[in-house]
Amino acid sequence: MAKEKIVLAYSGGLDTSVILKWLKETYDAEIIAFTADIGQKDELDGLEEKALATGASKIYIDDLRAEFAKDFINPMFQAAALYEGQYLLGTSIARPLIAKRMVEIARAEGATAIAHGATGKGNDQVRFELTAAALAPELSVIAPWRLEQFREEFPGRAEMIAYAEKHNIPVTASAAKPYSTDRNLLHISFESGMLEDPWFDPAADSNKGMYVLSVAPEDAPDQAEYIELEFAAGDCVAINGTKLSPLEVMETLNEIGGKHGIGRVDMVENRFVGMKSRGVYETPGGTILFTAHRKMESLTMDRDVMHLRDSLISKYASLVYNGFWFAPERLAIQALVSESQKNVSGTVRLKLYKGNVIGAGVKSPVSLYNPDIATMEADPTKAYDQGDATGFIRLNALRLKVGSGVEQNAKK
Repeated sequence: MAKEKIVLAYSGGLDTSVILKWLKETYDAEIIAFTADIGQKDELDGLEEKALATGASKIYIDDLRAEFAKDFINPMFQAAALYEGQYLLGTSIARPLIAKRMVEIARAEGATAIAHGATGKGNDQVRFELTAAALAPELSVIAPWRLEQFREEFPGRAEMIAYAEKHNIPVTASAAKPYSTDRNLLHISFESGMLEDPWFDPAADSNKGMYVLSVAPEDAPDQAEYIELEFAAGDCVAINGTKLSPLEVMETLNEIGGKHGIGRVDMVENRFVGMKSRGVYETPGGTILFTAHRKMESLTMDRDVMHLRDSLISKYASLVYNGFWFAPERLAIQALVSESQKNVSGTVRLKLYKGNVIGAGVKSPVSLYNPDIATMEADPTKAYDQGDATGFIRLNALRLKVGSGVEQNAKK
């Protein structure tokens, strides 16, 4: 009989390298490794050789960067999603894409299960498994860190390193980087290790080497840089007059933003599983794009449509953060968001200076801003009669007057 096939989300780090070998031995299964190229850069070097040497029968290393930018980052930014007022959801939005492709590979290979190296304390386990449930409910999911047998065998990193050495698995694990990172096209995150102390300052001079995508704001150029972003139906399609794909937009903005120290966030957030967690993020390009998009909307989006969409930001961001990208409620909100973006077109000019993204102008052929109506001078169009405001205010004040009268009578 053919062996059972398991598709493993594989990064090549200590955890997934050990898990690959452990799954093969424990389940006597054929392990197919899968790595999504979503912008990790040199972290992908040597992965194929390492996976095969560790025991994988095959490895997929798929370039998903263009799909990530077009079908995941752009729709999320159209929704103005911001988790707990700070986090641009860089890790969260990548997980459903990874899980989606893993499911596709599992079906193509005839696998009966998928596996991941997410711990039982984090959000990623939920994101991977909710996506699998939505797209391929017939597949089993193996999460070794939630299995008592695995935890007993590997109570700590020392045991994992010893296991790797025993099986000649090359891993890099040392105290030189006492924190974990996750990088993709949108951001890089840092957590655990020294960052578990919320009083620890990762931006202190002694720790500047931690950051990857951006210089410290105080080390950024003393000369401000102006850039122009062109939007069409809610998506950035050009920078400084050069037409770009969604992938090229992110790559270009990351380079520009990083040079100016833009996009650093240090926060204590609420995980879906119930605990608070400290995370440090670098999102240079995303921060510029988010700011520019909001400014474009301010000129072109109907007031009540904007307010309706904004009322859903917290819900939408939580859905992404918690792993419900393929849930019907996220898709329903996205349909409303897409409708709201039809006229979000035009050009935004920004000034970048030492960590700051400052608006410097906005224009659009479908602008809803009419200077003749908004002017404090005489209105040549006669579109707005200031006297009409008297009745408007009187009607809106009516319930307040009635309520106040009731309260005053109750005090007598």
